[in-house]
Amino acid sequence: MLDALPDWLATALSHDEWRAVALSLRVSFWATLASLPLGILVAYVLARCEFWGKQALNGLVHLPLILPPVATGYLLLITFGRKGPVGAALDEHLGIVLAFRWTGAALAAGVMAFPLMVRAIRLAIEAVDPKLEQAASTLGASRPWVFATVTLPLILPGVIAGAILAFAKAMGEFGATITFVSNIPGQTQTLPSAIYSFLQVPGGDAKAMQLVLIAIAIALTALFLSEWLGRSVARRIAGS
Repeated sequence: MLDALPDWLATALSHDEWRAVALSLRVSFWATLASLPLGILVAYVLARCEFWGKQALNGLVHLPLILPPVATGYLLLITFGRKGPVGAALDEHLGIVLAFRWTGAALAAGVMAFPLMVRAIRLAIEAVDPKLEQAASTLGASRPWVFATVTLPLILPGVIAGAILAFAKAMGEFGATITFVSNIPGQTQTLPSAIYSFLQVPGGDAKAMQLVLIAIAIALTALFLSEWLGRSVARRIAGS
């Protein structure tokens, strides 16, 4: 990775610092990709279905936005840690360990970003006229087929916006991640964790600022990409 960068950019940060940036991108990508199918499903259920416990599900989805991130990270640790009920089962039967691994960082980032993703997609679904879906149903189409052929194309800009918003949120996640997977350089140290580490040592302000500028650049790029993709898809839908 470093060989492909300009000399001035590659030497601005050390190898470990660039690894923190790369790990943040990796964690955010997988956190978004893994949570997107569930996010679409939950958003659809909240937008279109009426059932007992709907408000409880809505509250559970948005709980990470209300709880302190450290509390969310602690809940993940006692649940998915090696001694936790889910973590012990994953380790024993599948050999999967999440605590103090980059995969655990992806889980924590995905949990924290999930409410923002669901909300964006839910608003897009609620903006679709239900009569369009009902018309397809009257022609004999099943609910999954109606969703795939009618609802999903119409909400695609919202799905893209939700996914990129979740990616940006995952890039900035700190509290839950450092509580669940710690801050191990080269293994679980993400961009926010690296910034925090530099702020704890004398003379680390300059390095911290460099990482902050990189974080700003990534966030602005994600925002621009979200706007561009959303408008492009919306124009294609309007023209079809």
